[in-house]
Amino acid sequence: MQKALAGLRRINLDGLRWRVFDAKGQVLGRLASQIAVVLQGKDKPTYAPHVENGDMCIVLNAKDISVAGRKMTDKIYYWHTGYIGHLKERRLKDQMEKDPTEVIRKAVLRMLPRNRLRDDRDRKLRIFSGNEHPFHDRPVEPFVMPPRQVREMRPRTRRALIRA
Repeated sequence: MQKALAGLRRINLDGLRWRVFDAKGQVLGRLASQIAVVLQGKDKPTYAPHVENGDMCIVLNAKDISVAGRKMTDKIYYWHTGYIGHLKERRLKDQMEKDPTEVIRKAVLRMLPRNRLRDDRDRKLRIFSGNEHPFHDRPVEPFVMPPRQVREMRPRTRRALIRA
């Protein structure tokens, strides 16, 4: 929990809202894109791309995220150690066992623009693998994920008639 409180002194906490995301059963990419929007402040009417006015994001239950398809076994994270021939890789399944918070952190950071504000936005992201967080003294508000709009498909017989 001490690690969660580290770096808060470098953040100007005046006027920030504390948003709590529950990752239980959420799809990784959809959750990460919503977190990226809140971190950048794009959900506020005062958004400007060169100003850091995003909110603090607390993500709970990182170990319970879901992914679509066979990504749990097929998705691979690569990194290089700096030595010749030392390209390392780790599958998403293995990374979830080792540190599930890093999966969400990488997904969110790769959705943020690569500029000088990225490190500040990273400091505002706090991820926990369990259901507990040390920010009970703050006025936290739960983030409600927007409903997913799924377009209804036409029946197969009607589609065949339209094509013919």
